[in-house]
Amino acid sequence: MKLDLSYTYNFQILDEFLSQQSINFLSLNPQKQLITSFRELGNLIAEETTDIKLISNLENTLERILDAQLENFPTNIFWDCDFMVSSVLRQAVVIGDDAVAFLKTFTNKMVSLSKLFGIKQEIHFCYVHDFMYGFEWARWVQKEPHTRAQLEPFSLIFLDYLLAKGQELIYRISLDQPTNYQLCESGFRNPFSFSREPEDEYRLLTHLAREGLIPVAAWNWNTQPVWNQPFQEIRQQLALQLNIQPQRR
Repeated sequence: MKLDLSYTYNFQILDEFLSQQSINFLSLNPQKQLITSFRELGNLIAEETTDIKLISNLENTLERILDAQLENFPTNIFWDCDFMVSSVLRQAVVIGDDAVAFLKTFTNKMVSLSKLFGIKQEIHFCYVHDFMYGFEWARWVQKEPHTRAQLEPFSLIFLDYLLAKGQELIYRISLDQPTNYQLCESGFRNPFSFSREPEDEYRLLTHLAREGLIPVAAWNWNTQPVWNQPFQEIRQQLALQLNIQPQRR
């Protein structure tokens, strides 16, 4: 039985909240410019479960994650989260009776991730793109594909890896040890040699999306994440082809 769609009203509140922000909530979807509305995502959720408590907690999850991302990545460009919602809902439904506890744990880890890597900490990343679109996940899987390939890009195991990596980076930075994440002239950290200034990041990622070279098509509710392509090398090569200039340090 499909849930009465009036229960998706709270998701519309998220749309209203986003409309008040002075940000263009762009999608990497080659077929459209803006992200899927949260009202639409609420409708998709309602097709998967009739558990009102689960749906309510999922709305709270999204609210807290969005708030953390906006606060810690105010210059982020692309905001797709269809697959994240689909993934966390699927994991919660499988867990069953402990679904709400799972959502709370997931939410806390995602919020901590934003705080750890965002502008208020030493790592000082500019975007959430590498997390939300699976670039970090693909690199992680490639190191041990036989044990990691079946793990979700939004699994608690992978989030724990990212949190541990962030803590290690902060520790290395505090000791002034060398890392691949050098500060740029703009004050953000960039592990790549090419510029990730907004106009360059936009051009590069939209080109990758058109060519189907994004590990996690986060704008697609039913996407199948891909890890077994050399995404890092592809980005480097494409930056050269697009004549994106070296990052100023």
